[in-house]
Amino acid sequence: MQQQTVRQEPVRAGASLRFNGIGKSFPGVQALANISFVAHPGQVHALMGENGAGKSTLLKILGGAYVPSSGHLQIGEQSLTFKSTAESIANRVAVIHQELHLVPEMTVAENLFLGHLPARFGLIRRGELRHRALALLKGLADEIDPQEKVARLSLGQRQLVEIAKALSRGAHVIAFDEPTSSLSAREIDRLMAIIGRLRDEGKVVLYVSHRMEEVFRICDAVTVFKDGRYVRTFEQMSELTHDQLVTCMVGRDIQDIYDYRARERGEVALKVTGLLGPGLREPVSFEVHKGEILGLFGLVGAGRTELLRLLGGLARQSAGSLELQGVELKLRSPRDAIAAGVLLCPEDRKKEGIMPLSSVAENINISARGAHSTLGCLLRGVWERDNAAQQIRALNVKTPSAAQKIMYLSGGNQQKAILGRWLSMPMKVLLLDEPTRGIDIGAKAEIYQIIHNLAASGIAVIVVSSDLMEVIGICDRMLVLCEGAVCGELSRDQANESNLLQMALPRQRG
Repeated sequence: MQQQTVRQEPVRAGASLRFNGIGKSFPGVQALANISFVAHPGQVHALMGENGAGKSTLLKILGGAYVPSSGHLQIGEQSLTFKSTAESIANRVAVIHQELHLVPEMTVAENLFLGHLPARFGLIRRGELRHRALALLKGLADEIDPQEKVARLSLGQRQLVEIAKALSRGAHVIAFDEPTSSLSAREIDRLMAIIGRLRDEGKVVLYVSHRMEEVFRICDAVTVFKDGRYVRTFEQMSELTHDQLVTCMVGRDIQDIYDYRARERGEVALKVTGLLGPGLREPVSFEVHKGEILGLFGLVGAGRTELLRLLGGLARQSAGSLELQGVELKLRSPRDAIAAGVLLCPEDRKKEGIMPLSSVAENINISARGAHSTLGCLLRGVWERDNAAQQIRALNVKTPSAAQKIMYLSGGNQQKAILGRWLSMPMKVLLLDEPTRGIDIGAKAEIYQIIHNLAASGIAVIVVSSDLMEVIGICDRMLVLCEGAVCGELSRDQANESNLLQMALPRQRG
């Protein structure tokens, strides 16, 4: 019997959301198998599991982006199978995905009301549009100008716009997929307050996050997935410990995911002197040594990503100099940085890191291909096949084959494939911008091992991270940035959460 797809009456308050035997298959991949559980109104229900466990796939089925291969949804007494996002929205379901769906060249206000812009006689009523946008942003992102183009916003600000857009629909079921991955501590506090309000209003709230502290802070229940299958639901968070949840997720104990290992520093690998460029307010100077892991910490807008883009050749410096192992380094483009052995893994891997429609092998081999261009086609093809297989095996990239399109891999496995790309080439300095953003605890532990191994081999590693514990856990030394300037430096022995945050907070300038 075919399931009803679009309801004529709105979902009633107090209706539960039930997943009944949900399955989803892709070519060569069983992403979900027989997922059944219930999320109650007036609760925040977490979905937890390693990358590739099926959480985002389930949310895409809830949002109408995917049609399930088997099973159906149930909201209250109604059985539903959404065949489009429009059907999901019509049934008062809002899904805020990890990858944002905004139009960069449109204004914030236009994005918020895209598809139902206030108009008269075919002309947009700009005054009304701005007024309604301000009302939506109030209490969530008051500092964002509705008339600003989305392209000019930071990643964290874009995330807030996406959340405001979803909340505007008056949904009864609201699902958040890694909503805080790019937010500052203040923005996270605001979001937590909004989610608490939605819970108090009797909404069904699903919450996907790899940040354990958030789950224990805001959630009332948690369902765990592993390899596309349901594991169990914990109905009482008060009776659940951090270690129990981790063990349930990964199937093994992880005592110390950072696994820091001290090592001796070598000579200076990269010397930065008086560097200025887009996003930097004051000249930046520092050194990083061979075998050292240097952390860059700061709040959203501090200039961390902008500094890494200058070092990776993605932005042009206006002043200052760079020296790589004692030789002046002039960067006119990322190609210059790559040729010199300075390699960047960007923050936004979907936009700047991967080629989504290409295979895993293609994504791994693309940058190293030039070094093997002198080989004959047959030899180059053999090298590419062997190199992709070696990196997939060494980094434990979970994929049905090297030919699989990388867009179908989880975020953690995409990140490991990007690392495999750079490991395929001669490397002197590795720049990592939010290397574990949106990645589960098991994949984090694997990536930390890769970082430690690279440092142990003599590579200089610079890590940008918004995760305080990550910076403290893996780095030998930390630079703290605030409003486009370096405002402090801490050794590993000096670093703690309080010290880092105090340095990172903006101070009034006279």
